[in-house]
Amino acid sequence: MTNKPMHCGFVALLGRPNVGKSSLINALLKEKVAAVSPKAQTTRNAVRCILTDNTKQIIFVDTPGMHIPKHALGEFMLHEITESLMCVDAVCFVVEAGDRTIGSKEKMIADMLAQMNIPVIIVLNKTDLLDKIEFYKKTAEIYEEALKPSAIIPVSAVTGDNLTLLSDEIAKVLPVQEPVYPPDMLMDSTEKFLAAEVIREKVFMLTDEEVPHSVAVIIDEYKTPEEFPKLKNARISATIIVDRAGQKGIIIGKQGGKLKEIGSAARKELEERTGCPVFLQLWVKVKPNWRKSEDELRRLGYSF
Repeated sequence: MTNKPMHCGFVALLGRPNVGKSSLINALLKEKVAAVSPKAQTTRNAVRCILTDNTKQIIFVDTPGMHIPKHALGEFMLHEITESLMCVDAVCFVVEAGDRTIGSKEKMIADMLAQMNIPVIIVLNKTDLLDKIEFYKKTAEIYEEALKPSAIIPVSAVTGDNLTLLSDEIAKVLPVQEPVYPPDMLMDSTEKFLAAEVIREKVFMLTDEEVPHSVAVIIDEYKTPEEFPKLKNARISATIIVDRAGQKGIIIGKQGGKLKEIGSAARKELEERTGCPVFLQLWVKVKPNWRKSEDELRRLGYSF
């Protein structure tokens, strides 16, 4: 690890649910490090993802989408956002390039940021959805007036447009110091956490309605040949927690078909991440109203 000083610091990504924060991080790092799905609130924990090159190290803190909490899990997610803001050097406020007004969730974020002395970069994501690229300028004007940001950058996480410009602009507002992490490190998370996120993401992608938001995943066993040389395959066992018996039935599916589909998709990604064959076992358990209980949330790893 080099100790050469460079532009280095922590940067929170804020935005409403499903605005593309996790997709943006994956595109910037050119690696899938954050769970994504078309459904809102896929991200629950503040996750640190690290972009390093010869001149900078940006430690992105991917936060849950801003929303009004409806239960203890929602309170935890809001807590993750506010806690993240207390220990970062800058904020990337991600909005959609096609927005023509500041919505209620964006106003919540803007009000929070207005009370803080911290550099803010407005990221206008999803420019690929605009009929003409110039259409983002109206959105830029709205946020320029509201927040007086350090920079406003139109980008597309899908096409990669302006991502290098974005990382360069972020670096400009970060302190010059020794890097925090080794240059080859992409995430500051445990392998167990990442495995749970992979499985939960597949539940989000492959089930409908309220089911994904009622799901948590616990890793019961995680063993790889790297840790246990006698093993030929990685052995991962996980329990999918749901609110109600009906949700359990949906996740298991007819003759176990849906659970097999979830397991197959998760196994494929876990094999890519671990670099070895994976033996994956999934179980489904009902814990009524787990999202409303702080004690239950702590047992599931959501620590306030």
